[in-house]
Amino acid sequence: MRGVLLDLDGVVYVGDRPVPGAAEAIGWLEREGIGHLFLTNTTSRPRLSVVAKLAGLGISAGADQVLTPAVAAVTWLRSQGITRPAVFVPEATAAEFAELDPLPDGLEHGAGAVVIGDLGEGWSYSALNRALRLLMSDPAIPLVALGMTRYWRAEDGLRLDAGAFVRALEYAAGRTAVVVGKPDRTFYDAAVEALHLPADQVVMIGDDIHTDIEGAQLAGLAGVLVRTGKFHASDLHGGVSPDAVLDSVADLPRRWAEL
Repeated sequence: MRGVLLDLDGVVYVGDRPVPGAAEAIGWLEREGIGHLFLTNTTSRPRLSVVAKLAGLGISAGADQVLTPAVAAVTWLRSQGITRPAVFVPEATAAEFAELDPLPDGLEHGAGAVVIGDLGEGWSYSALNRALRLLMSDPAIPLVALGMTRYWRAEDGLRLDAGAFVRALEYAAGRTAVVVGKPDRTFYDAAVEALHLPADQVVMIGDDIHTDIEGAQLAGLAGVLVRTGKFHASDLHGGVSPDAVLDSVADLPRRWAEL
């Protein structure tokens, strides 16, 4: 193994609390010259905000070391010649789509695409209805999912993530979403390409047995599960077998030789 992909929430931190030893483990990767990239399905904050959060935890990273679904979505929309997307993400993340001239809030026609991320407390019945009406106004409008994570662990407990809302809209509108975040293979392929390594020399470290581990393995990577974040003991007895299990990412330096 010569490269590492690191999930953030649940691996490096949980909510606003750092995982003990995570900063030291990432510092070890730096000193050893092991290429690494932070891979996150978060759509509640832009890349620069993620970089600032990491810096606050004592972890140095550049924007080019953080791959988010919003960045991948802009690249995909641009490649398809699509502008005026209706974006269902927090205001700070919506700024990532500025170059595509997003559809103003409230309009229910004229969208080039409907992009669904994690609106958090911003989700409402009216917001879901607006997304549905935009999709139903033209069968050619793609539904773009910024990841398919089902839920995540916040400091107050589990919370629904974007995948739950995407599935509702797929069912209601009768179409399949274009996924540009984990666990989609194209997202992992983009991450591996950024490391300039073949997939079989890269390991993904995550706390989600399906989105992180199964998604990575299907893309040809090794998948290492950590017992932090949303990890549950039942994850080890399902249909997905991680290549290794760590108590936390802090164990990475000690266990690296085994990988």
